Amino acid sequence: MASPKAAPALAPLDFDVVQGDILLGGIPKKTETYLFFQIKDTHVPEFRTQLTHLVPLITSTTQVQHDRKRIAESKKEKEGRLVKISGVNIAFSHKGLIELGITDEIGDKTFNTGMLADAETLGDPGTKPSSGPFNPDWKPEFKKDIHGLILVAGDSRATTHEKMEQVTKIFKLGEHHASINKIFQIVGDVRPGKEAGHEHFGFADGLSQPAVKDVDLHPLPGQETVRQGIVLLGREGDTPDVDGVTSRPSWALDGTFLAFRLLNQLVPEFNKFLEKNPIPNILPPSLGSELLGARLVGRWKSGAPIDITPTADDPALGKNPNKNNNFRYAFPEDQKTQTRCPFAAHTRKTNPRADLEDLNISTENRRIIRSGIQFGPEMTAEEASSHKTTHDRGLLFVGYQSNLANGFQFIQQSWANNKSFPIQKPVTPGLDPLIGQTSDSAARSMSGTNPASQSTDLSLPVWVVPKGGEYFFTPSIRALKQRFALHPSQGHHDEL
Repeated sequence: MASPKAAPALAPLDFDVVQGDILLGGIPKKTETYLFFQIKDTHVPEFRTQLTHLVPLITSTTQVQHDRKRIAESKKEKEGRLVKISGVNIAFSHKGLIELGITDEIGDKTFNTGMLADAETLGDPGTKPSSGPFNPDWKPEFKKDIHGLILVAGDSRATTHEKMEQVTKIFKLGEHHASINKIFQIVGDVRPGKEAGHEHFGFADGLSQPAVKDVDLHPLPGQETVRQGIVLLGREGDTPDVDGVTSRPSWALDGTFLAFRLLNQLVPEFNKFLEKNPIPNILPPSLGSELLGARLVGRWKSGAPIDITPTADDPALGKNPNKNNNFRYAFPEDQKTQTRCPFAAHTRKTNPRADLEDLNISTENRRIIRSGIQFGPEMTAEEASSHKTTHDRGLLFVGYQSNLANGFQFIQQSWANNKSFPIQKPVTPGLDPLIGQTSDSAARSMSGTNPASQSTDLSLPVWVVPKGGEYFFTPSIRALKQRFALHPSQGHHDEL
């Protein structure tokens, strides 16, 4: 009897077919525009035909490599000017796939359900009527059926506006015969001057990204390498998340799931809290407030990890990529005391390192690649003096992964919102002080903020407010050409 044939080996990853915002640091950006759209029921064939004109504008990972090389050369030559660069990517929600007639089971039940239905699970504030679904306190636009997301990033608003105009003309947006309706559009920008690379609370961001096997060839000290399938569907390490589904559709290869969150940050209120609650008896009061902020986040504003430098900022360490991620919460006292870093500090909650690894619990499938950007104006003098937010600002969060239940959803629900995580600690850690959510607002607290009183809980106001979001699938460029786009001579698409 002949033995069964082995499944054909996958070809090596081709950067030409992977959309560019996923790997290698994503599309280089000083600004980014997100356009959330709905496909008109009566214009689906037109939309799919128009995709053939969009595909040549989609930025690949190969193009990102080229653009980043140009940027590096410009910096080396000290030209003192930004390199003109723009990038375009597109992604679709589950409702968007259905609208397009793409009904194959993609193998992710969280994606299939959508983020609006997931809002209660994520802990978002809202109301639960006696009958009917949970109603989160989101912007109304995110309660509509969103079919897709077009993101355009670049070196300046002028560049991205020009590129977005080119993109929207393809779909005749704003004209009577447009194939899409705009649901919501928002622009994010890297913060100005010395705040570049810092989120609105003032802390360096994006320092703890995973490396991807055979993609990031020179991982930095302390940077975990994950298999390609943790991020890309169909690759080594990918696991579907629907009962009975053991493989993805062939066209889903090298796509990824994009979790988008619109997160408002209450910066004046956060700063006031730090001012009112300095950690005593270690540093002068003003520095005691900085120390409290560092212990809430897990890093000083410079990016220096408090596990390495627990009582004083070290800006040189924060700027050094060969050192600022090279720690594990593995000092002798780290697992049983909060002397160096609170168990519930934001960076520890969302990437617990030795807290799980030293218990032989892998965190590989919890890693996601973040590629968001800040939005909104800098805090005004009036807001600073009144300690009250009057202008929307915050983070346009984007996270890429191959399994939403293992990645974004798990990190939010089972780590950030779980007061007993990390596990096996002598005291209850509490919620993630930044993104941890609970149905009882009075219950937001964490222990260990004061290293001299580590079992004492500190009550925490809400500083990060989710205002909407959605789960999307970012297909490969190959799939966009062969499965999504409809060429004029074609009446249907065959499975890849």
